[in-house]
Amino acid sequence: MTERVDQYFGSSVFNDEAMREYLAKDTYRQLKETIREGKELNLAIANQVAHAMKEWALSKGVTHFTHWFQPMTGITAEKHESFISPAKDGHAVMEFSGKELIKGEPDASSFPSGGLRATFEARGYTAWDPSSYAFIKENTLCIPTAFCSYSGEVLDKKTPLLRSMEVISREALRILKLFGKTEVRRVLTTVGPEQEYFLIDKSLYLKRKDLIHTGRTLLGSRPPKGQEMEDHYFGNLKGRVSAFMRELDEELWKLGILAKTEHNEVAPSQHELAPIFTTSNLAVDHNQLTMEMMKKVADRHGLVCLLHEKPFAGVNGSGKHNNWSISTDTGINLLEPGDNPKDNAQFLLFLVAVIAAVDEYQDLLRVSVASAGNDHRLGANEAPPAIVSMFLGEELTSILDALADGVDCPSKARTSMLLGVNLLPPFPKDTTDRNRTSPFAFTGNKFEFRMLGSSFSVSGPNFVLNTIIADKLSLFADELEKAKDFPCALSALVKETYQKHRRIVFNGNNYAQAWVEEAQKRGLSNHKSTPDALPAFISGKSIALFEKFGVLNETEIHSRYEIVLENYCKTINIEALTMVDMVRRQILPALSKFAGDLAHSANEKLALLKGSSLSYERSLVQQLCMLTDTLDDHVGALENLVLEARMVTDVTKASRFYHEKVLPAMAQVRAVSDEAELLCDASYWPIPTYDELLYSV
Repeated sequence: MTERVDQYFGSSVFNDEAMREYLAKDTYRQLKETIREGKELNLAIANQVAHAMKEWALSKGVTHFTHWFQPMTGITAEKHESFISPAKDGHAVMEFSGKELIKGEPDASSFPSGGLRATFEARGYTAWDPSSYAFIKENTLCIPTAFCSYSGEVLDKKTPLLRSMEVISREALRILKLFGKTEVRRVLTTVGPEQEYFLIDKSLYLKRKDLIHTGRTLLGSRPPKGQEMEDHYFGNLKGRVSAFMRELDEELWKLGILAKTEHNEVAPSQHELAPIFTTSNLAVDHNQLTMEMMKKVADRHGLVCLLHEKPFAGVNGSGKHNNWSISTDTGINLLEPGDNPKDNAQFLLFLVAVIAAVDEYQDLLRVSVASAGNDHRLGANEAPPAIVSMFLGEELTSILDALADGVDCPSKARTSMLLGVNLLPPFPKDTTDRNRTSPFAFTGNKFEFRMLGSSFSVSGPNFVLNTIIADKLSLFADELEKAKDFPCALSALVKETYQKHRRIVFNGNNYAQAWVEEAQKRGLSNHKSTPDALPAFISGKSIALFEKFGVLNETEIHSRYEIVLENYCKTINIEALTMVDMVRRQILPALSKFAGDLAHSANEKLALLKGSSLSYERSLVQQLCMLTDTLDDHVGALENLVLEARMVTDVTKASRFYHEKVLPAMAQVRAVSDEAELLCDASYWPIPTYDELLYSV
């Protein structure tokens, strides 16, 4: 594009600038007031907003609109409707009403409901979320909405997040009022999700059934060179990657997405994109759009963007680092320590609220990042382990330890880094390092929740975060509001809270076996798989929490439990069937043909050179035949287990069966296939290798 970024940024968004241009001043004011105070929008205003949206969209050549929502499938959904309506004279007019803006009616029966809806019960509703901007995507006006069933149960990922944002705002305002911050009208949670992904050549992707059907490689031996040299991280961008990133930036900037940082990640062909912080609901919308645009832009460059958590064995998988903070509408970051954190009582209170929430609800945080794909990544010496802990850094930990232990903590002056080169000036040293092994790390004025998988919607982890922290703020407010001596009660509360929950704080190496043993001594949970983690979601404690704040009711909680486990079972079932298909129709025939051709060649050599040992051919044919027989046996056993798994009707028992029986059987098949790959002539091997996939771009 020849335009400057600031000239086209947000050009595809019905943002404040577009609203001021297309709405009457009074209508604009009422709309913004409605959004700010969370009021219901009346139909008269909705009609004016709908007309303005339509006129703005038509001016950009748009012909259709859709209610854009985020069902429990993990991707976004949309049903397109044209603006066209019949006129009396046989012509057509372009119309869009407030009623169409506020409510849509997609078919709810085809989306996951976890038993909430019978197949024949089709009706569902989408409801406009005015706090998220409408935008244009591929000649369609997209209106962000919530999605619910005919009977009112939530069927999407957006609604619990919006509810949790209201809850944490309400409880944080109670705390701020005690500190005299009466001018604050709303507290906002902000998120900046760093997105990791792989780029591979499309022509190679199309030759791999496992990548097409499952998003990850089910077979494949490690290449001679992986990430051992650590030369890819922050390395020079290759031409195709650079071109992809440029176009991706342009597409995201037009959608008002603040794409800021991009670089090579640790593994070959792995990259990362990070945006600037924005409010949680917009961050969720933007991240969903970012993932969609990554795939579309990659396709235009002859590439495929892989968002699976572990697309390749033996190299790092991809995560999504959820940078979370909490701020007031007056611009105060409530997690900003200030120059002297030990004397910043308001900061310390919010800090120990987060500490207490993460400790008490560590199982829920683990649930929020549970999936079949992420199970391959967590704890694999590339991502945080399945044990939830917090990193605070030396300074904050020493302050809290001193408070808890009743000893003095001297103020620590900020130091400068002296680099020993006269031309380079000293620069201030941060009060906290960045512990890349920590699941939940304080990084200066925010927390980085690093356990999310690359393909995740950030909605789930954030509605859990918001709710568990709101719970602690609510309890704090209950206690402090009735205190006769506020400073004394505040000091005691911070001290007692940290004493009770300090076990969750760990500033060391989370990858070390010693930490696993130490965490067990501290009583921290270690749920290594999704079937292990999920029961915590439907515990009485979790149900009481979400119902207390109206984020989810018991029926909706059980629905989500069923959906996640069903997805887990279906994912592994598809992977197992794909593996069987690849081995039966590609790998075994290739091995058989190579062994046969090699044996035939050996016989011809023996006829020509009688008495020759042909040790290479004899040994290799023997190994190939043994591996082929073993592989055939293992894949047959896997087939039988898949059939057996389908007979298990209880989803909880089925998930256990897939985890304990099917996955180990798949690992056996892979081990034999990968060993055979290293012996097979490259010209016979039927699928692109890791060497080709990881170094193709």
